[in-house]
Amino acid sequence: MTGLIRAELTKFRSVRGWVVGCGVAAVLMVLFAVLAGAGTSDTGGPRGGGSLPVGPDGTPVVDGLTLVRQPMAGDGTLTVRVAALTGTALPPPQPGDAAPPGPASPTESGPAAAEPWAKAGLIVKAGTAPGSPYAAVLVTGDHGVRMQHDFVHDLAGPTDARWLRLVRAGGTVTGYASVDGTAWTRIGSAPLPAGEVSAGMFVASPPHEEFDQFLGGTSSMGGKVIATGVFDNLTAAGLPTGADWETVTFGDDPAADRPDIGSTRTGDTFTVSGAGDVAPATAAAGPKLEQTLVGGFAALTVLVVLGVLFVTTEYRRGLVRTTFTATPGRLRVLAAKAVVIGAVTFAVGLVAATAALLVGTAVRGSGGYPVSTGVQIRIVVGTAALLAVAAVFAVAIGTILRRGAGAVAAVVVLTVLPYILSVAAVLPAVPAQWVLRLTPAAAFAIQQTVPEWPQVHQAYTPAFGFFPLPPWGGFAVLCGWTAAALAVAAVLLRRRDA
Repeated sequence: MTGLIRAELTKFRSVRGWVVGCGVAAVLMVLFAVLAGAGTSDTGGPRGGGSLPVGPDGTPVVDGLTLVRQPMAGDGTLTVRVAALTGTALPPPQPGDAAPPGPASPTESGPAAAEPWAKAGLIVKAGTAPGSPYAAVLVTGDHGVRMQHDFVHDLAGPTDARWLRLVRAGGTVTGYASVDGTAWTRIGSAPLPAGEVSAGMFVASPPHEEFDQFLGGTSSMGGKVIATGVFDNLTAAGLPTGADWETVTFGDDPAADRPDIGSTRTGDTFTVSGAGDVAPATAAAGPKLEQTLVGGFAALTVLVVLGVLFVTTEYRRGLVRTTFTATPGRLRVLAAKAVVIGAVTFAVGLVAATAALLVGTAVRGSGGYPVSTGVQIRIVVGTAALLAVAAVFAVAIGTILRRGAGAVAAVVVLTVLPYILSVAAVLPAVPAQWVLRLTPAAAFAIQQTVPEWPQVHQAYTPAFGFFPLPPWGGFAVLCGWTAAALAVAAVLLRRRDA
């Protein structure tokens, strides 16, 4: 088998056009990385420039809310009832104005339904620095009661509860919820650093955003909105005796352009209005690292053509008869071709992806969504593996069809075209997601770096860089197609005349 692999490698190296094609694939990946880097070098990131804060685990976050607080130096307990949580409707539009986006009908003003992920509840936070650790139990606009901590952790509680309780004991904070203030349900617990923390009631409301992906494009609209929470039946233990409640707003400076953000107190009832969000960042974090590998589809197109030609050229010239005469075991020939094309394209893809990542990052400059070294290795090695397996898939299709043009068209239609139609928003969102579940193009999920957060409202569609399958799950779809194609090719190779 080693000699057969060596012979197939010699065949590949002897055709100058195939070797040049490998170089072209690598150059295309780097060229697209330069273009992508240049296009994103001055875009992305939070309003006003700079970088987003990061949470305790290094995840980029948004951290803006209105907080009515007191210091808590040690153990303590907070209990409150969220009597109401509403949003702020838009003012009526003027004649001739386009209806602006908002959480309520633009024909009315006044209280309206809060955003689905608007939050009102209790929080203990280790300082007011953006990204500082916290634990909170809260009522949402449309997702029931939740316990959240350190931005990325989210636990569901009772859907109809309005009584909330946070208990700090040592380095642990435990959240509870109740329907009647008597029978309590434990939601979960979270760690919190020792020392003085800010404890109290908070309100936050993410911007209102609407996304639509239709045949031929996408549309989105949105804007900042305010949520208002009404709190009563507040009891507290572990806070300074007789201390006043202080109202602070922090994050993306929500009070600068919304003077109606803040709090009022009437007897034992607090009314708190806030904007912003306390959650992981997604699209707001700026350019994504996988944009440097956007040239993968161009490199794949070139390499699958080489994979097809590696087989069909011998059929077209009649050289396949000589090959089968010299090596009667036809399946061994197919296996050798698959090994050679897979190894060559993997090496080319590894070099090209590494160069594209380095060059694209250098052109783009600092900023963008940070990823770990492990994720960087995964997208580089995964891209190389994607190209290699796609080239083997092309060898199998070429063996099945025996005609270069038809085989190239079939592979491109199955691998490249679905990817382009989906990420370019040519297809509507639902068909695009199914295409990237069922076709070999699902393997491009290996390049996704930004996770999906259930507690963040975002259009998690291919047009926004999100794939319906996890990275290795999408790659497994391509492997399944390739294995099936190789099996069919093996059967036909044994049954048909050369």
